[in-house]
Amino acid sequence: MSNFSIKQVTKDDLLDLQLVSRETFFDSYSPFNSAENMHLYLEESFSLEKLSDELDNKDSIFFFAMEGNNVAGYMKLNFRDAQDNLRSSDSMEIQRLYVLKPYQAKGLGQLMYNHALKIAKSLTLKFLWLGVWQKNQTAISFYRKNGFSSFDIQIFKLGEDEQTDIMMKLDIVNDPLETITTQYAAH
Repeated sequence: MSNFSIKQVTKDDLLDLQLVSRETFFDSYSPFNSAENMHLYLEESFSLEKLSDELDNKDSIFFFAMEGNNVAGYMKLNFRDAQDNLRSSDSMEIQRLYVLKPYQAKGLGQLMYNHALKIAKSLTLKFLWLGVWQKNQTAISFYRKNGFSSFDIQIFKLGEDEQTDIMMKLDIVNDPLETITTQYAAH
């Protein structure tokens, strides 16, 4: 059994973040999109400058999923004004959650999601939300299995192509005893 862990991404990890971002996005969506649109999106969204700016944003946080010293996947969480559409102080957006192909189907996506949920609960947020491409049935099923439900749609622009994302939401039920224990342990 592999030994996976979660590590917060820092500026020192910028090149690794760019590599995993581009590779996971390309692997996930290139079979369904034109080479031109994929190239445009990868260059615009995962440039070193853009990723550096995202790392500097106080309302965003990145995590790597690690197997030993190897990056196996990553996740980006947004709070407050960094959220794409819903800018609520009571919510957190899971903007990206991707696993590299060799590590898929090993529970790593669930490990990262559980980490995001733990953060949201520790901050006593009311809900998690995300957008997922309407054709990505694997991701939609994963989030439904974890209690998310659809509540709206949004347009996602991939290169020159406008695509429809399903917006999904999970209401968080915070256990008061767990919240107090977490806050007490932090001091």
